Amino acid sequence: MSYVGPDFDPPQPRRPRRSPLTVAVAALVPGALLGWLVYEAVGGSGGDGGGAGQATVRVSSTATSSAPASTSAGDDKNPSSPAPTPASPTSSAPAASGPLKGKVVVIDPGHNPGNFQHATEIARKVDIGTNQKECDTTGTSTNSGYTEAQFTLDVSHRLKALLEKQGATVKLTHDGNSPAWGPCVDQRAQIGNAAHADAAISIHADGSAAGNRGFHVILPGSVHAGAADTRPIVASSADLGERIAGYFVRVTDEPPANYIGDGHGLVTRKDLGGLNLSTVPKVFIECGNMRDSKDAALLTSGAWRQKAAQGISEGIVSFLHGS
Repeated sequence: MSYVGPDFDPPQPRRPRRSPLTVAVAALVPGALLGWLVYEAVGGSGGDGGGAGQATVRVSSTATSSAPASTSAGDDKNPSSPAPTPASPTSSAPAASGPLKGKVVVIDPGHNPGNFQHATEIARKVDIGTNQKECDTTGTSTNSGYTEAQFTLDVSHRLKALLEKQGATVKLTHDGNSPAWGPCVDQRAQIGNAAHADAAISIHADGSAAGNRGFHVILPGSVHAGAADTRPIVASSADLGERIAGYFVRVTDEPPANYIGDGHGLVTRKDLGGLNLSTVPKVFIECGNMRDSKDAALLTSGAWRQKAAQGISEGIVSFLHGS
């Protein structure tokens, strides 16, 4: 997701610096608590002053550590124009067994490949609680033309398969051509709410300047305005986001962003309709920067996208296990 769009204002410029990141990993194995392991990833942080940026993130090894590789955000209530129908998101049949049996996860692939053909529809304003923003955007792309919408769908399908193997019931807010555009960001939140999801995640990739590298996880801030009230989900969403960040850096070797998040890969926002209107634990993840050549090489690799899905999956499994 580019910072130029309905859900992102351009971040304030930061002076780049290099600093160590320490992620503490809490690993539970059958029958014993082995203790804390320290994973160190070197990545720059975009802080305004000196000092190393650090984050302590809890993750659990109860998630599966491997899976076969495969190949392979907007809001609308305007009755004057038809909206995409969010009533039939793709979902899995409940699994017969698995550690996540009975758990529901909603995956929101950022944007939609069809948005390019529906500029008028996605430009319509919708209520996100704090104000009104566009229904959705087209998203960003790599310099070679690989779109964010293609990326998010691919990672979402991989993530869905991994979670289903764990026994979860998984729903997608859309699946490319179904609906043909959108859904709007308010509808994306409503899909997770209607499913009573135990966890929800919106998959994205950033469109920042070249040289800006790394991933970051976006957490909901405390919002109580209009139709938005995130207060009941702030703490649980932060737990979900911290676990995803911890596993993501460990599995993918992608560093936390060096241009936002002060080097720890976690950002809190109050201007995202997909988070503001959620009543279930939910986070966004920007898996990397499509406009940076090094990150773009990863994002366009099927093998790396499998790692990205694996890291996200393990974070979600850890959160749902509560360990």
